[in-house]
Amino acid sequence: MISRDFYLNQIVHHMHNGEIKVITGIRRCGKSVLLFELFYDYLLHNGVDDEQIIKIALDQRKYYKFRNPIRLCEYVESAVSADKSKQFYLLIDEVQFTKKVKDTENDNIEVSIYDMLNELKSYKNLDVYVTGSNSRMLSSDIATEFRGRATQIRVYPLSFFEYFSYTGGDERKALEQYMLYGGMPRVLQMAADRDKKEYLENLYSELYIKDIVERNHIEREDLLNDILDFLASQISSLTNPTNIANAIMSTRQEKINSALVSSYIDHTVDSFLIRMAKRYDIKGKSYFNYPNKYYYTDIGLRNARLNFRQYDPGHMMENLIYNDLIRRGYSVDVGVVVDRRNGGYIQKEVDFVVNDADRKLYIQSAFQMDNEQKTAAELDSLKLTGDFFKRIVVRMDIPHTFYDDNGILHCNLTDFLLGRIDLF
Repeated sequence: MISRDFYLNQIVHHMHNGEIKVITGIRRCGKSVLLFELFYDYLLHNGVDDEQIIKIALDQRKYYKFRNPIRLCEYVESAVSADKSKQFYLLIDEVQFTKKVKDTENDNIEVSIYDMLNELKSYKNLDVYVTGSNSRMLSSDIATEFRGRATQIRVYPLSFFEYFSYTGGDERKALEQYMLYGGMPRVLQMAADRDKKEYLENLYSELYIKDIVERNHIEREDLLNDILDFLASQISSLTNPTNIANAIMSTRQEKINSALVSSYIDHTVDSFLIRMAKRYDIKGKSYFNYPNKYYYTDIGLRNARLNFRQYDPGHMMENLIYNDLIRRGYSVDVGVVVDRRNGGYIQKEVDFVVNDADRKLYIQSAFQMDNEQKTAAELDSLKLTGDFFKRIVVRMDIPHTFYDDNGILHCNLTDFLLGRIDLF
């Protein structure tokens, strides 16, 4: 069993807080194992009887009947009301499969899973946990549909720290494998490279694409695939829906509506497959509308999308750093600083502006800095930030951590991903 203590500790921390615990994330990233095995085992080892744990996996056929939220609610109520002296735990997997239904006993009022979970939340002897793989159904609705009484825990594919804690061995070789195949948990159970590739390719086409198409009633699956190909080939590069539409038009020889492209991108973000990073004016303290950067939630899925043909470690490294910062719970933007020296106006990029409440730091991702010109280009934007927040360059070409004469911390990627660097 792969340890997911980072997330398990969050769940345990929020136990019995009177709120519904909503565990979200891309499908197959380990949410079900986290809730139904790791948390389940935690409950058993802490004195909870198995009969006090109600498990409902809505993606399994024997639980399909509970996709009707009224039936689900009635089933749970019958269990928890039978003995109010006992504490019960409700674990629901893949809650997005539930349907809205009409309550025939109450003037055919339409009822959703949110209504039923809010009703169940009133039971003092019931603690509720749900997982879901669609942000439109969950994340964007938590504040309103759960009436402000829900705790969200976002789960990601394995971080390199989790990956290496399981595999061990040579750090550099493990990182090379991680950069190629990513952190989807099942990949670690496969020994052959061919099996890993086929699994990721099938996961992409048979699960994620079909989910996005069916859930959002997408008519142009071919266009969605073109967009995903473009985003995969352009990770860590600035772009916008208009640029993407123009690029697709040049190959398809047909007019592509940029608004439709934008809508399809939103659907991939809602499914947790892609994440968007907005550009932030460091000195002006404001956001730009476009262009933005897009990163894959799992680098292995990105490589699978391109049939493992486009191996560009510099861009992949930036994707890994972004994912790791987001996983740690930080707010992450792409920084922009204007160089006005010599009367000019040149926008320069800081790869990441990282915020943790009132704390801030700047991070530059540099695969290698092997000459003076490359070094100057990577460091110049950090020097132009004009404040005293910490500045870090993450590199692949140095064996150890050091500070340079400008007070900028240089560290290698492995140390960064394994949490050996104090960010704040």
